[in-house]
Amino acid sequence: MSAAMIWVVSPTSEVCNGLGFLDGRLKNVGRNRRLVRRVVANPSGNLAISSEQLVYDVVLKQAALVKEQMRSREEDVEVKPDVVLPGTLGLLSEAYDRCGEVCAEYAKTFYLGTLLMTPERRKAIWAIYVWCRRTDELVDGPNASHITPKALDRWESRLEDLFNGRPFDMLDGALSDTVSKFPVDIQPFKDMIDGMRMDLKKSRYENFDELYLYCYYVAGTVGLMSVPIMGIAPESNVPTESVYNAALALGIANQLTNILRDVGEDARRGRVYLPQDELAQAGLSNEDIFAMNVTDKWRFFMKKQIKRARTFFDQAEEGVTQLSSASRWPVWASLLLYRQILDEIEANDYNNFTKRAYVSKPKKIVALPIAYAKSLVPPSSRKLASN
Repeated sequence: MSAAMIWVVSPTSEVCNGLGFLDGRLKNVGRNRRLVRRVVANPSGNLAISSEQLVYDVVLKQAALVKEQMRSREEDVEVKPDVVLPGTLGLLSEAYDRCGEVCAEYAKTFYLGTLLMTPERRKAIWAIYVWCRRTDELVDGPNASHITPKALDRWESRLEDLFNGRPFDMLDGALSDTVSKFPVDIQPFKDMIDGMRMDLKKSRYENFDELYLYCYYVAGTVGLMSVPIMGIAPESNVPTESVYNAALALGIANQLTNILRDVGEDARRGRVYLPQDELAQAGLSNEDIFAMNVTDKWRFFMKKQIKRARTFFDQAEEGVTQLSSASRWPVWASLLLYRQILDEIEANDYNNFTKRAYVSKPKKIVALPIAYAKSLVPPSSRKLASN
């Protein structure tokens, strides 16, 4: 179950239904203490770096890129040259228009939110959305059964080419132009492709550390891709990496919610995206999931999983107000709409085997003006919780 997303909207089928907000690792509570605690021993007894540390290293790199661009602008130095595309400026405009059409078709609510952004940011977000969707469809689309690791290797080579100003097609050209104008690092894009590789070879996750890394790959990466486009509010006083952490937390929260919503669907495909050790602690096994019976043990297990997802949503909320004012609305809408899926799972008595939790249209309509009102709240000077 892969899910390309944008700390904003997901290119999964949920998008087509109007939810449109990205699927989705970070933990709160003192980054330094957690990193020490999350340096774990592998089976051979050697110390291994946790997934959270690996992801945080990417966060720091992306934040450094943004800070460098800000310094360059202050010095009136051009950060990157315009990419030279095969064709004309008209072709580039057509490419962005096509990206907008795809976004409007598959992520209707999010698309409307992007119309509040500046033209440059709006087009850039569309380009990233389309690349994420195309990447996701490699393993979840109609030709998924024919996708091999070599095909993903070729896709990664295309990614490297477009970052170097050599796009393969029109849609690649839009992203190539985007990354030439904004401080976007290639690593989150490569990490998303690694998430697709995991989907080809892995159908079980031994613990949350493994699941965390998967969630980062297929969903949290989009936060790192999109924050440089959406921009941080000039009046924000929090560290840049704190905003990225919050974006990452939303991606993880959305992906965990996807996993909890789709337990039955994934089980029918022979997949279990739940921590095996936590299942065992609750007295459950994969066989219980395949049997699809809602028991007291299952309800107890699900309550803990939902609580964890909500913790990530809480962390994400702390950073949304730090974004530029024109970018906050789609992010708030994503957060509020996706968070409600957890409420629906509870309303279904934790039956995510045969009942699909979804947010009704009336509830969506109510949530959107609330999201807009929240987007008007200026950045808080309160220090964000570090991870």
